[in-house]
Amino acid sequence: MADGPVPRRTFLTASVAGVAGAGLTPSFPLSTLWRGGQGERSSALPEPLNLGVASYSLRNFPRDKAIAMVQALGARFVNLKSVHLPFELSPAELAAARQEIEAAGLVIVGGGVITFEHDTDEDVGKYFAYAKAAGMPLITAHTDAQTLPRIERFAKQYDIKVAIHNHGPEDKRFPSPYDALKHVKSMDRRMGLCIDIGHTVRTGTDVVQAVADAGPRLLDMHAKDLRDLTAKGSQCIVGEGAIPIAEIFQQLQAIGYRGYVNLEYEIDADDPLPGMKQSFAYMRGALAGLSAAGRRRPHS
Repeated sequence: MADGPVPRRTFLTASVAGVAGAGLTPSFPLSTLWRGGQGERSSALPEPLNLGVASYSLRNFPRDKAIAMVQALGARFVNLKSVHLPFELSPAELAAARQEIEAAGLVIVGGGVITFEHDTDEDVGKYFAYAKAAGMPLITAHTDAQTLPRIERFAKQYDIKVAIHNHGPEDKRFPSPYDALKHVKSMDRRMGLCIDIGHTVRTGTDVVQAVADAGPRLLDMHAKDLRDLTAKGSQCIVGEGAIPIAEIFQQLQAIGYRGYVNLEYEIDADDPLPGMKQSFAYMRGALAGLSAAGRRRPHS
């Protein structure tokens, strides 16, 4: 079987029928999709992708409810928005909140989007101190290009990764991933990108190629889907739109991506769980389809 892009709908039929069609979340960890007998991983197959939740999806709910909703999705990884972990909390309060989240079986994989408005040590430093106290290994960030060298210095000091988030055509700073990549590509390895696939396609950018070109600078990803690749207001359940989810996942595996694919579900704010469950089922089905395609390829 050729190693080119797998057609989006072709390989998903069987896997999604067994997952999304039943309206269920698999009771097994995603990593088992890539494991052979006796738990041994086949060297011929790609590493699994880590699916998580951007808690902005649950912005209308308090932290305890948001935690329960992430659990209901069968997810473990969460990128926390400040609505669930306010900047104003003291270090002790942040530690207590972190304990609450981790006691629920969740893993904090980042925070944001955090906007760095001022190019000063005081302003930049306070967000890194916040991230450290909250146990965040990564900050999904938005800022001006001129502030990036200062952010880089703090990223090295705190050993916290910074992923610059692109916000589409309306963004005067970083509309597409390439607008951020040109600034961070020569910086410390902790400086990189958070590709928002919905905002990216609205700029007319080939999102699959952007993933390939970002390579090791891709540190984080926000996943969503759009019925119309030019219309922000056309966001829909993942799998019901036109964004090439399967091809994106395949390219992530091709570059050896080790970050997280965090669902950012910005619609149905008062009742997001049904659509988020369907989105997760589709994404898990896509991963299962890629795994099956990999197993069918002849060994070299």
